[in-house]
Amino acid sequence: MPEEIRDLIEKINQEGIRAAEEKAQNIEAAAKQRADDMLAQARLEVEKIVAAAHERIRREEEREKALLSQAGRDLLLSFRNEMNAMLGRMMVKEFQQALTPEALFRLLSEVVQHHSAGEHGDIAVFLRKEDLEILEKNFLQKLREETKKNIVLRPAEEISGGFIISFDSGRSLYDFTDKALAEYIGAYLKPKLNKILQEAMKE
Repeated sequence: MPEEIRDLIEKINQEGIRAAEEKAQNIEAAAKQRADDMLAQARLEVEKIVAAAHERIRREEEREKALLSQAGRDLLLSFRNEMNAMLGRMMVKEFQQALTPEALFRLLSEVVQHHSAGEHGDIAVFLRKEDLEILEKNFLQKLREETKKNIVLRPAEEISGGFIISFDSGRSLYDFTDKALAEYIGAYLKPKLNKILQEAMKE
């Protein structure tokens, strides 16, 4: 009888141990599964964060490239405008220096002789006061004799160099001022300057 009790107790103990071991294994497996699930979720979150960061960096790089490209175009446009303006100022200054009273006399003589055929009446010449006084004193009589025309000199405050001439008492005007001549030459030179600047930006 005591042996049967011992066997029964031993059997109960073994079954309890097996049940505890199975339960422990189940708990361990569940914990491992949960840990694996958490790691997988964390990995997904990390991948999402990294992907979002890469996308943000890509957008920032594209935006910076666009801004740099726009800044480059703005700089080129500003530089081109400044160069054109500087070219215009240089040409005006050059013409002002070149259009001395002697040069004005020669130019006026050529213009009147070649463009006044068939015209009758006075030829009006508008120019700045300083040039008018010198021409009137030193060249006007000679100019009238050479051209066989009655030339009238008139001051014009808005003229800084050169002259404006009219063969029909002011109804039509021909502009030979420093600014008009510079603009005429500039219209030819500026496209060439712009082309040079565009080529320089490509290098």
